Amino acid sequence: MKRQFHRVTLSTLLLLSLVTTRVGAQDTDNDDPVVKLGHSAHGESFDEGPRQKPWKMEDIGSSHFPITTSVPEVQEWFDQGNTLLHSFWYWEAERNFRWCLKLDPDCAMAYWGLARSTGRGMNERALDFLAEAVKRKDTVSERERMYIEAWETAFAPQLSGAIELMDEERGGSEKLAQELELICLAYPDDVEAKALHMLYSLYDSSRLGNEMIAQAIFRKEPFHPGAHHYRIHNWDGPEGAEALSSCEVYGQLASYIGHANHMPGHIYSGIGMWHEGAIWMDRATRVEKRYMQEQLVFPFNHWNYAHNRNYLSYIQEQLGMLAMAQDGARQLIAAPLDPKYNPGDNGYVHGQGITALRRGLVKFERWDEILEEGSIPWREIKEDEVWRAYMESLANLYLGNERAAVDSMIALKELEKSLPDDEWAAKRFLERMLLEVRGVRALQQGDMIAGASLLETGAAEQLASFDDENDPPGYPRILSNVLGEAYLDCGAPELAAACFERTLETVINDGFALSGLVEAYAELGEQERAAEAWGRLSFVWADADPGLRWMERAAARGLVSEPIDLSPKEQRNYASQVLTAMGPQTWTPYAAPELEALDPDQNEVTLDDYFGQNVVLVFYIGEACVHCVEQLDAIDERIGDFEKRNVKVLAVSGDSPEKNKASLKMGELGFRLLSDPGFENARRWRSFDDFEEIELHSTNFIDPEGNVRWARTGGDPFLDLDFLLAEIDRVNETVPAVAAVEASAEVGEDSQAAQGGTK
Repeated sequence: MKRQFHRVTLSTLLLLSLVTTRVGAQDTDNDDPVVKLGHSAHGESFDEGPRQKPWKMEDIGSSHFPITTSVPEVQEWFDQGNTLLHSFWYWEAERNFRWCLKLDPDCAMAYWGLARSTGRGMNERALDFLAEAVKRKDTVSERERMYIEAWETAFAPQLSGAIELMDEERGGSEKLAQELELICLAYPDDVEAKALHMLYSLYDSSRLGNEMIAQAIFRKEPFHPGAHHYRIHNWDGPEGAEALSSCEVYGQLASYIGHANHMPGHIYSGIGMWHEGAIWMDRATRVEKRYMQEQLVFPFNHWNYAHNRNYLSYIQEQLGMLAMAQDGARQLIAAPLDPKYNPGDNGYVHGQGITALRRGLVKFERWDEILEEGSIPWREIKEDEVWRAYMESLANLYLGNERAAVDSMIALKELEKSLPDDEWAAKRFLERMLLEVRGVRALQQGDMIAGASLLETGAAEQLASFDDENDPPGYPRILSNVLGEAYLDCGAPELAAACFERTLETVINDGFALSGLVEAYAELGEQERAAEAWGRLSFVWADADPGLRWMERAAARGLVSEPIDLSPKEQRNYASQVLTAMGPQTWTPYAAPELEALDPDQNEVTLDDYFGQNVVLVFYIGEACVHCVEQLDAIDERIGDFEKRNVKVLAVSGDSPEKNKASLKMGELGFRLLSDPGFENARRWRSFDDFEEIELHSTNFIDPEGNVRWARTGGDPFLDLDFLLAEIDRVNETVPAVAAVEASAEVGEDSQAAQGGTK
């Protein structure tokens, strides 16, 4: 018998829609101002973003921004949201400002806070929020009105009719900095105006001027999180030592925020303090993994995590810890995909993992692994075509596969000719790649002059661009090191030493360059300088993976030196730090919340009933919801595809067991309908909007061990069943591998802890 659920219930709900009295909660297919079930009554801008109430956070720092409100409690939530904005935690900041509006719907400054919570620049959501603030600007103090008008002037000169949206590239930030100057002058004691002026002046004004503003803030509020954060950004780069005092304060002050741990790591790595940089970047990834576990968040919903993890892999590479770096890269590659937020072809999380993976493989010359089929999950995009041709060119050259190397080099050259202009990520390094592979081939053919010339051209361009690329650098090798090794191999140690010293001027304490200096100075008979280089290498690579050829060649010189660190402050040893209190080393899916729903016969149903099976758990908004029924009907049509993957589908709504029983009598259905009349399950599963007190659509995939592997919650039901089935297949294939990685990580952490305390 063909299932009739969709056709029968659709006619039923059309009847129901005529008599329902639920304000702002009906479905509609016309232009009437009636809100679809699960959608915000305030418009599309509120359909995105967090939908659950905030909580009082600790270890985020503090700031005070007095506002006009009729509800005293609103000030507390506004201050917390403002503090989170100072650390660029936009998602959580938005949650606080939404709660302000729940308590005080006409709070103009809460709308202003929302406008800032969509990111540093402006987009259409931000413009919608800003327009609401502008409507209410006459209800606030003169000081607050100046803030609202500053954003209005800078980013949205027209908020009616044809809107001109001015983004940062078109001068919005520069204009905003000018408007904030006026607030600073009108209210000289306003610390927030000074801090925001610093933020919007970064990179466009005098760093000394920004430093003076920071010091003025510290005299009044020595622990202002924004001032310390923006001061770190102000000095990020070769002059990072100027911000070391803020690194010490900011990371401890806001230790619960990933970005507050990330930025000290940024500074430390930029000035060659690799151990300290690894500690702080490791803290950043752990804090964010803990947050994701606690708040049921996935990596693709947490903007900074993938960047942190990629950066940590880079720092671990610089410490000679390739195994740890590659483990981190593969964690990102194995993270859940999402058709909107992390698609497999060009998703940000997935892409950061591939970047880290390929960088480590080339840097540490894992040529066999590069050529091994399946070792790199290449995507069907132009960027990966370029990187694959480059990496396979090098791998085949170094392995002596001349014909294959030439074929890959030809492919790389053809890509240079055919690559569209919008493929900027691929075009960025292509010229440098060609210089490198041609230079290496010339050297192998005995043409030292041509090879050195090609590598020198690439090295000069790379070092000149390094500061702009160092976030972290995506290009695997420092070409001045490659040239230095070539000079060593041909018996020119003086030229080699010059190459390695040039690297160290830009990439301070680079282990590959230090290793080369040991050999170059030893060959030149400069034993004291060779011993110093060996001492520095011994400090940086104190815990490097065994068997690295650079370390072995340097050690073979037999030099004696205590470890030497020339950094501007003492560093702790990364390997001896026990960081488990900050969060886990490895990302794992969060455990499924409890499910305690009722079936049509009023029997309790829990996830324990399905242990050992995959479960797709759908929260829908009852049979009165047209687009919910569309989702259920689509799943019902594909139920065989779910069943053959050992997947049980459960659909939960606020409809009573009696109503579900009546619905099932109308036709056969291939999965169970469950009742959640008090919405307690919906709340636990983040499928309830606390701000508007409405149900949300939610689709969740739970693995046989009760872990949530993927979820999507929002105003619309999830209908991309091909993706969902593919992600179930991907998880089923990778669960054993992920379990092995997790076990390896635990062993690694145990051995790390066994090495003792801090240095």
